[in-house]
Amino acid sequence: MNDLLSFTIEAHGGLENWNRFNKISTRIYAGGATWERKQQVGLMRDVEVTVDTRMQDTLFRPNYDQDIQFRFDPQRVTIEDGNGQVMEELLQPRLSFDGQDRTSPWSRPQAVYFSGYAMWTYLNAPFNFAGPGYEASEIEPWQEKGETWRRLKVVFPEHIATHNREQVFYIDKNGLIRRHDYNVEISGNAGGAHYLYDHRDFQGVKVPTRRSVFIRNADNTSMQPEPVLIDIRLEEVRLF
Repeated sequence: MNDLLSFTIEAHGGLENWNRFNKISTRIYAGGATWERKQQVGLMRDVEVTVDTRMQDTLFRPNYDQDIQFRFDPQRVTIEDGNGQVMEELLQPRLSFDGQDRTSPWSRPQAVYFSGYAMWTYLNAPFNFAGPGYEASEIEPWQEKGETWRRLKVVFPEHIATHNREQVFYIDKNGLIRRHDYNVEISGNAGGAHYLYDHRDFQGVKVPTRRSVFIRNADNTSMQPEPVLIDIRLEEVRLF
């Protein structure tokens, strides 16, 4: 395993502890300019999300509506009623974004697809990078906020639904992920600089409880403090 990846995994709780669990669940409060642009304001404003740690599977249960739930896997998105009966379905969801750009509105199933793969990616990192098919390598460090952050480039396997295949994670001196860069292919390949804050310990696993995404400039700096593209607050984190 790459030395920086090993250091990062240990700082977040270690593989031995992580492998005790099959799922991670949290309550999220998500906002930001992206939801308005995509005409899905409030979709993730207060939602319990559960992701599988072994396979790509995400379930959303909105607290603002107990009679509905959203389910994601890479090949199928469903909007279900409280009894699990399918109300809307989107098969081969990624193909539905063909021809769209960053200003294109999303349908509700498309927004669930984006949210499903995104939350799966965020909550499983960095542990999934030790799995088969991932390629991790250290690249040149980065200076930001008066600190030097080491950088881990991760190439995701082709079968994993995520923002794009090659992503970069910025690691501080304690081994914690502080920034995450990617291009959102399904939204005109928009570049994001995603910051992670307030890491807390939950059952031996370090989880950032605040996340904010900003526009990434051509020189790799981020456009701050506005606009905030995505803002996420996490509460009630549980592994089981």
